[in-house]
Amino acid sequence: MSLGRVLIIAGSDSGGGAGIQADIKAVTMLGGYAATAITAITVQNTLGVHGVHPLPLKLIEAQARAVLDDIGADAIKTGMLGSVDVVECVAALLDTSQAPAVIDPVMIAKGGASLLDERAIETVRSLMVPRAALLTPNAPEAEALTGLRVDDLDGQRRAGEALLKLGARAVLMKGGHVPGETVIDLLLTPSGETLLEGPRVETTSTHGTGCTLASACAAGLAKGLSLEQAVAEAWAYVAEAIRQAPGLGRGHGPLDHGWLLWNRK
Repeated sequence: MSLGRVLIIAGSDSGGGAGIQADIKAVTMLGGYAATAITAITVQNTLGVHGVHPLPLKLIEAQARAVLDDIGADAIKTGMLGSVDVVECVAALLDTSQAPAVIDPVMIAKGGASLLDERAIETVRSLMVPRAALLTPNAPEAEALTGLRVDDLDGQRRAGEALLKLGARAVLMKGGHVPGETVIDLLLTPSGETLLEGPRVETTSTHGTGCTLASACAAGLAKGLSLEQAVAEAWAYVAEAIRQAPGLGRGHGPLDHGWLLWNRK
């Protein structure tokens, strides 16, 4: 299996639990090669986001172009984009590559801080969703993109189908925000659906789960796995990373991205 190259276009998390830092860990642990184009630097820890400092648009584009023109990419993963201008820039970059794009429509941090300009939601809907080989929204993000309520499996299914109609080639509707003892993630494609489900883990250590899952999916696609195989591998990796979370910090703690190295039980 080849060392899949993943270009990650996202924000930096100084606390290391989410964003670029989580992305690099996940891609590396699943056997891929991670390169990055950083969109913003955040001042962040487990207690919340204390500052967001966007990088200049030309610098974001230059980072991505430097990677694509030299190293190349077998998959591209996008996370925090922040503003209309950045969304438009990244959409244009995606059009210059044949690599499948895993789009994580990051809008709100785990602690509640906004990571996407309200005006940019429509731009994500019109520009990023149609460019997604795989779109990975949680329930609030899916509600914002579709206007549909997502509070049960049927809601996940309806929102996912609506996002397919908007142009996404596949949608992984994450169920962490949906009430219930069982967490169900629903993978939807034009040819059918796949349910991935497991018992809800009672923990505060879930910071960065969305970033990690999307990057893990991108790693699988970059290595040449089928969509279903990539999502299943990513889902299992994240589930165990939650179970083995180290309990760092006083707020929403990070996962154990490195559990495969020591396989703690």
